[in-house]
This record gives sequence, structure tokens and C-alpha cells, in this order.
Amino acid sequence: MMTRLKPVDDQKIYLVTGAAGFIGMHLSKKLLELGCTVIGLDNMNDYYDVRLKSARLDVLKKHVRFTFFQMDLAEKSSLEDLFSENRIDVVINLAAQAGVRYSIENPEVYIQSNIVGFFNILENCRNHPVQHLLYASSSSVYGANDKVPFAIEDRVDHPVSLYAATKKSNELMAYTYSHLYQIPMTGLRFFTVYGPYGRPDMAYFSFTKAIMDNKPIRVFNNGDMYRDFTYVDDVVSGVLPLIENSPVLDTQGVPYKIYNIGNNRPEKLLDFIAVIEKAVGKEAVMEFYPMQPGDVYQTYADVTDLVEDVGFKPSTGIGEGIDKFVAWYKEFYKC
Repeated sequence: MMTRLKPVDDQKIYLVTGAAGFIGMHLSKKLLELGCTVIGLDNMNDYYDVRLKSARLDVLKKHVRFTFFQMDLAEKSSLEDLFSENRIDVVINLAAQAGVRYSIENPEVYIQSNIVGFFNILENCRNHPVQHLLYASSSSVYGANDKVPFAIEDRVDHPVSLYAATKKSNELMAYTYSHLYQIPMTGLRFFTVYGPYGRPDMAYFSFTKAIMDNKPIRVFNNGDMYRDFTYVDDVVSGVLPLIENSPVLDTQGVPYKIYNIGNNRPEKLLDFIAVIEKAVGKEAVMEFYPMQPGDVYQTYADVTDLVEDVGFKPSTGIGEGIDKFVAWYKEFYKC
């Protein structure tokens, strides 16, 4: 375990891309509550309800040390201006086009956002040296691996969606820049994050909405799937100590590391639905479908490195987490 972990520094400026996104909002909020200065960036695209993104921003704008820029990472000159005009100490890149199934239908969007946009971030971190770049990867990089739990050392050469391929590309690009320019970089492989202000395209959100609206839910692979559902507060608790504790040099002398951030406990999809039913107070009408292209049978995070390095300990069980989400949902949507 790292000794004497350094806390976030309220004298530094943290750039959080994707600040109006789900994880971005929660992490930015925590940094602001700790007295930090946060520059938030988001393109506010309409992949899902922009009103939800605006509501997240409203939470952040209550803090005087938060500044927001609406900008797309693919807008090279605008991003360069942002870095030139602001002293940015640490970058936390959470901006990306999300969604596995959507990547099959709209591949070009993923190339622009997740490849071109990330390249622009790397270039600016090189030209305007930062102390640390943390960036979002995904459990999707493990593809259809059948060895569980998924460990950082496992091969990730067989992505089953373009989204996963872009995330693996990010990891390779980041390593190259870290190697060439000695920029400390940390990759974050998130595992099925859920909670208040979550993404409407995620299953737990759409299931809750459908059940409350007395509409059927679509259950893929006949419900025989497992996911390592991770509550958003636990994710933040895992990321926070990494921000000011850059990775030590690897065997090649590169300041680079990747972590899994998951609950380390996969849940069967049908059991997960039962938890939502209990929280909502209604039974779901289920329609069963085969496995969809790009989907995987299970995800299961080996978080050994994160436990050893920063003492990571997810503490929110699925029942408690879904109760909090459903309570937020009812309040937010007035139902």
C-alpha cells in the first residue's frame, strides 16, 4: 500500500472533462466540497436528455470555485486555448461517447470523441505540461474474457464493440505519451457504475423508468448475465486518492498504471431486477431476448491493486445503492 497518501491540493486547478456526465459530476462535486478549484468541460451532446446534464451542472455551479466551458474535445483550437489561458495542474479525462450498442449504430461519433478527442487531450498535456493525467477506460476492454475476476494483467486483445476498441486505444495512446514525455498517467477501468443522476441509457435506469411507467423491460440473454455493479460514491472514493498520487515508474521506467474500479462482486441480472422491483414497489413485466451484439456474459473486477495502493474498499451494497437511486429518481422526476 502507498504510505502517506497525499490528499487533493486545494491550491491546484483540476480540469474535469465530461463534468456534466454522471461520474464527472460526482467527482467534481467531491473535489469542490474539499475546497478545490475545478474547471469543468462538456460538449452537452444529446446522446441522452440534456436536461439531466444541465441539472448536474446546476449542482456544480453552486460552488464558487467551479468554472464551466461548453466544448467538444475534438475542437482542437478551442481546447488549446483553454490550456493556454488556464494553469491546469491535473487533468481528469472522463469525457467520451459512451454506450456499447450505440457504438455499433453510430461508429463515427466514437472515433471523433474517443480517439480524436483523447489525442487532443494528450497533445495539450504534452504542450502544457501537467502533473498527472487520469483518464476513463472501461471494463468493456476485457471483451468476452471467460477468466474471472478480470485482472489488469489479463490480455485485452479481443474487444467485441467499437466502444471497447476505442477505450483500449486510449490505453495504448496514453502509454505511448507517458513513455515519450514522462507524463504521469493513470487509466481507470470502470465497472457498470450506477447511482443518483445516472445515465438513462444504462439498464438500471431504463428498468426503473419502465417499471414505474407500467411498461415491459427488455431482458437480454434471457436474464443469464452478470454485472459488477459499482455505486458511484464508491467509484469516487477509488479515484480520489489516485489524483495526487501519481503512479510509480513501471519496469520500463514509465510513470503509468491502470486500475480496475469495481465492486468486486458480480450480480445476476435477474437478481438485480428483483432489487429494483423491491425498491420501486412494483413487479416488472419482462420480455426476454437473446444476447445482443457487443454485449458480454459477465463482468467481474479484480481490484487487488487498488486495495493495495490506496486502501480501496467499496462499501455500498446493491440493495442500498438501488434504494438511493430510486429515491433520487422519484424526487427528480416528481413521481
